[in-house]
Amino acid sequence: MEEHVGLLWHRLITRAAGGHFPKAAVRLKEVEKVAGVFFRALGGDPGLRVAAATADAHGARRSLLQRIAGADERIARGRMDVATLRLPPEIDALPEPGLNRDLYLWLAALAAGHAAGDADADAATNAALAPLPIDALDAAATRELRENQRATLRALQRWPGIETRYRRLVEAVIAQRPRLDKLQPAEAARERLLRQALHAPGSVGGLPPLPPKAKPTQPVLLWLSDFRGARHGGFTGMGSGAEAAEAGNSKPGRDSSQQAHRVERQENAPEKHGMIIPFRAESLLSVAEFIKVKRSTDDDPDDNAADAAANLEQLAITRDGERVASKVRFDLDLPSAAEDDVVLGEGIPLPEWDYRKSLLREDHVRLLELTPAAHDPRAAPCPLPEHLRRTARKLHRQFAALTPGRRWLKAQTDGSELDVDAVVRAATDRAIGHHPSDQLYLSLEKRERDLACLALADLSLSTDTWISSEARVIDVIRDSLLLFGEALLATGDRFALCGFSSVKRSNVRFHRLKDFDQRFDDRARGRIMAIKPGYYTRLGAAIRHATQVLEKESAARRILLILSDGKPNDLDLYDGRYGIEDTRVAVVEARNRGVVPFCVTIDREGASYLPHLFGPAGFAVIRQPDELPARLPMFYAQLTR
Repeated sequence: MEEHVGLLWHRLITRAAGGHFPKAAVRLKEVEKVAGVFFRALGGDPGLRVAAATADAHGARRSLLQRIAGADERIARGRMDVATLRLPPEIDALPEPGLNRDLYLWLAALAAGHAAGDADADAATNAALAPLPIDALDAAATRELRENQRATLRALQRWPGIETRYRRLVEAVIAQRPRLDKLQPAEAARERLLRQALHAPGSVGGLPPLPPKAKPTQPVLLWLSDFRGARHGGFTGMGSGAEAAEAGNSKPGRDSSQQAHRVERQENAPEKHGMIIPFRAESLLSVAEFIKVKRSTDDDPDDNAADAAANLEQLAITRDGERVASKVRFDLDLPSAAEDDVVLGEGIPLPEWDYRKSLLREDHVRLLELTPAAHDPRAAPCPLPEHLRRTARKLHRQFAALTPGRRWLKAQTDGSELDVDAVVRAATDRAIGHHPSDQLYLSLEKRERDLACLALADLSLSTDTWISSEARVIDVIRDSLLLFGEALLATGDRFALCGFSSVKRSNVRFHRLKDFDQRFDDRARGRIMAIKPGYYTRLGAAIRHATQVLEKESAARRILLILSDGKPNDLDLYDGRYGIEDTRVAVVEARNRGVVPFCVTIDREGASYLPHLFGPAGFAVIRQPDELPARLPMFYAQLTR
C-alpha cells in the first residue's frame, strides 16, 4: 500500500512540476538512423556513431515544485567526442512531437556545422562572430557560447533550408525557459544574452561571471555541451565516457543501448589509522531457529545493480584487487604447438592504417597461414552432417539454374550446321547483285561463369556465444560454410573457404579451409568441422590478405564474402575507431584492386557502423542467426547475377 501511494504521489508532483510533455516525447531509438544519415549527409564525420548522451547535473535554478519532486536535477545534452555523436536518450521538452524530432535533427546539423568547411566561408563566419569583450568573462560558459554560435552560423550559411525549422525551435525552446522576472538580476542579465544569441547567432561575444550566490543558467537544449572531442577519463582498454557503461551487462528486456554514464577514475586512498576506541561488547543470549537460506557471496551478481547504476550520474571505477573472471579482460594463451594447427610459412607482413596519424604503417602486422594438422581427429574426413542434407539438396536444385548452359550462335564464319536464315539472305543478296556475306553457319557455344569467390569467416572468441539452447554462433558459421560449398558445387564456380582470428598485431591467424585448386570433398568438410572459436578480430589484416589471394585468380569477377558477428577489435589499440578506420581502408584497397567485398553479419547493431565500412549496399544484417546457413548462398546468388 505504501509503495502504491508513493507511486501516485510521485506521478502527481512530477506532473505538477511541469517542464515535460510525455505525450510528445521522441526517443533516440526512433530517430537514431535518420539522425545518423542526416549528420553524414551534411558532411559530418562518417566514422562517428550516434549514441545516447549522459544526463548531467546543471545546478540551475528550479521551481519549488521541481525541487519537491526532485525533477530536472540532471539534463541530457548533445555532445560530440572523437568516436561518437551523443544525443539525448529522449526529448520531451517541447509540446509537439514534430518539434522534439526537429530538435534531434538540428543537433545533428549543429554537430556537422562544427566541422571546418570552405576557407572563405569560415572566414566570413568568424567575421560575423562578435569580438570578445574586454571585461571579465566566465571562461567555460563563454567558450561554449562562442563555439555554438560559430557552429550555428556555419549550419545556417551552408544549409539555408533548415533556418525555418531553427526559428521554430528557438521560439519553442525560449517559451519553456525560466521567466526573467523570476530570476535574480545577474541571472536575468545572462539569460537575456543567451536568448539574444539564439535569436541572432554571433551577436554575443561573451558571458560575464555570476555573483557567488547566483545560480547557473539553465542549459540551452539547442546547443551542444562539448565540441572539443575530449575523452573522459577511464581505464585503458575499457572505453571512455558512456561507452564503458554501455559495455556492461544488464537485465534482459532493459534498453541498455539508450543508457549512458560518465566514467570517473578514482584511486584507492591510502589507509589511515584512526583513533582506537575500546569498548566492551555485552554478551547477549538469544535463541534462534535454524533456517536454511542461501547467503549471497561477493561474486554473485546483484539483481538491483543495473537499477542503482541507472540512477547514478557518474560511475566511479577502481581496482579493488578482487579476481572476478567475468569482469576482467585478459590475454588468451596460445595453444601448444602439438595442439595447434600447422603454420604455413614464416608469416606474411601486412600494412595497417593509423587514422590518428593518417598514416599507413608498412609491415606493421604479421599474418600466419594455418591448416589443421593431419593427425587432428577433429579434422578427419567426414560427410555432410545429416541435419544439413535436406537443405543442401534444395540448394543444389536452386543453384543448378545458375549452371552455364549452351546456346547457338548465328551468322558465324565456321560452325557445325548451316544457318538457314543467313543462307537465304546470302542467296537474296546474290540475286539482286549485292555481295553476299560469308557468315553462314551455326556454332554451339558453351557459356561459363568467369568468377571466383572467397568466403572469409570470423572465428574470434565471440563466436562461442550461444544463440539458442542447441547452437552457438560458431556452429552456425560452420553450417554456413558447409552449405555454401554444397551450393557452389552445383554451379562449378571457383571458390575458397577461409577463417581468421588474431592475438595482437604479431599473430593474425588465417585458416586455409579450402583453396581454389582443391576439391570440396570430405577432407574439406573435415577441416570445416574442426574450426573452433578463439582470440580476437583484426579484420583489416584478414581482408588485405584475402584480397592478395583473390588477386592471383584470373577471373573477371572476384568476390570477397565476409561472415562476421561484431566489430573489429583486438587486445592492443585495434579497438573502437582505430579498428573501424583500418577496416574501411582495407575495404577501399580491395575495391581498388578489382575485388568486390560484401559483409554478412548477425550483429544487430551492424547497421550503425557497417555503412561506413562497406557502403550502403555492401552489407546485410541477419536478425536471426540461425537463418545464416540458408541465406548465405542466396546472397552469393544475388551478387553473381
